Amino acid sequence: MEKLDLYKALEVSKEASQEEIRRSYRRLARKYHPDANPGDRQAEERFKEIQQAYEVLSKPEKRREYDEGPRTFFGSRGAGQPGGAQFEDFSDLLGGFGNLGDIFGRSSGTARTANVKGENITVNIRLKFKDALNGVTTRVGVPVEEACGECRGSGAAPGTAPLTCPECGGRGVQSRDQGFFALSTPCSRCGGEGRIIEKPCTVCGGNGRVRKNRQVKVRIPAGAKDGMKVRIPGRGSAGRRGGPAGDLYVVTRVEEHPVFRRRGDDFVVEVPVSFVEAALGAQIEVPRPGGGTVKVKLPAGTQDGKQFKVRGAGAPRVRNDGAQKGNLIVRVGVVVPKKLKRREREILEALAEERDEDVREDLFKKVGS
Repeated sequence: MEKLDLYKALEVSKEASQEEIRRSYRRLARKYHPDANPGDRQAEERFKEIQQAYEVLSKPEKRREYDEGPRTFFGSRGAGQPGGAQFEDFSDLLGGFGNLGDIFGRSSGTARTANVKGENITVNIRLKFKDALNGVTTRVGVPVEEACGECRGSGAAPGTAPLTCPECGGRGVQSRDQGFFALSTPCSRCGGEGRIIEKPCTVCGGNGRVRKNRQVKVRIPAGAKDGMKVRIPGRGSAGRRGGPAGDLYVVTRVEEHPVFRRRGDDFVVEVPVSFVEAALGAQIEVPRPGGGTVKVKLPAGTQDGKQFKVRGAGAPRVRNDGAQKGNLIVRVGVVVPKKLKRREREILEALAEERDEDVREDLFKKVGS
């Protein structure tokens, strides 16, 4: 057998640490796993090389022997030989591509006929501003897969039952010998289900579930934000083969308010004030998001854009069950008259003459510096 450069196979240098070797192995195993590259013989061969290299380099003693005198992987104490290094079993290594136990021919004994949880369902619900602020109980239409009432979810016609697949013995997979390990593939007879239905139910066609639109009651908590998810356990699609139902996720879509703008648990409101109120100071009334008003005191000399915080006048905090509320942020906008009466103009001209100030003096000083 042709000699294999183990470091090159794992794409690491000879000075690589054990942790670097482990990380590289995990990355390459995911990339070249046969389940991720169906029908790709080159990927399959590359996957074998990766396994071979890791079996030696993952063990300091085996690695030291290799460094002292490189040899082929299937040497006197290589893979598959007594005393050879054992594979490390990463149950989460390949995500949705299956587990390494099946790849190495170590059957987990788990049949594919096990119960399967139903799919989670996500639906949107449109809310009026006040309903989102105060909370509301309503109903939403949910398209789900429900257990077939005719066959009780078995998929088989009444009076019959699914049979264990004789080809795979109910495991749902078949193994192909690949030398030092076995490669698992879905069973060609049952398609990976682990069972076969000789006489399908006429209502669901053997699927065991039927499509329906279900009305579900949902409680939207006070203070709901746009895009918030409300989870209702067990109200998604029915499970397969007696498995538990999935969950329902209701996503809130809250209409925009013409006056109040949401910012986290706070509301921002733009409030116009007159030039006189801003200059002399005043106490003004401001509308609250939930109705009614609140008084805000403006100090003399209030500038345009100044913000004032009214604590506890915002939205209920959902995470605290409404026990606390956000704030109302009042942003002042000074209104300048578009037209002046003659008497008003005379007063303002007298004021300008009295003050005799250059409000842009500091601006030019900064430019000059």
